[in-house]
Amino acid sequence: MKKVLLCFGIFLFLITGCVRYKESNIIDDLDKKITKNKAYYLEGVLEIVNDENIYNYNVEVSYKKDNNYKVSLVNTSNNHEQIILKNSDGVYVITHQSTQL
Repeated sequence: MKKVLLCFGIFLFLITGCVRYKESNIIDDLDKKITKNKAYYLEGVLEIVNDENIYNYNVEVSYKKDNNYKVSLVNTSNNHEQIILKNSDGVYVITHQSTQL
């Protein structure tokens, strides 16, 4: 009985693991999921290369239905933060004032 269950489990594993899933199907499924979403949040790192200078930023993005979003950019070298905010009233860019003299 144990051998039968083991063989059945291996058989199921092989069948489900060997199904072909094309790249175009993955992209289509992802596109459908993105368009159905009402909101999302993501984090990432942005690297800007300007001649010989490299600037790194921590990026946080929050999106809500009807094109409302908030983007936070924090410079990793000096912790300078800038926020881009869009809502039904308009688009705002907020830069925090430095308290250092």
